[in-house]
Amino acid sequence: MFLWAGAALIVLELPLLLAASLSPRIDALPTLQAAGGIWTVSLMLLAQGFERSAYTILAVVASLLTFAGGMVFVRFFERELDP
Repeated sequence: MFLWAGAALIVLELPLLLAASLSPRIDALPTLQAAGGIWTVSLMLLAQGFERSAYTILAVVASLLTFAGGMVFVRFFERELDP
């Protein structure tokens, strides 16, 4: 059950990533943050489905890198964010 849910989340994330790749850089930030959250949940589901607690570390690291990646994105494109 967990494996099916994790696989479904990964497949349903593909249109979100397609929308992020086709949108302007600034509009892609919320989309990429949402995709990072969905990716983290899918990794947790897959770790539970495979019954490997060590795989959970990958999900925790992914959640931290999603936040850090968003901050780096804002840092490099802050001039475009100012009105």
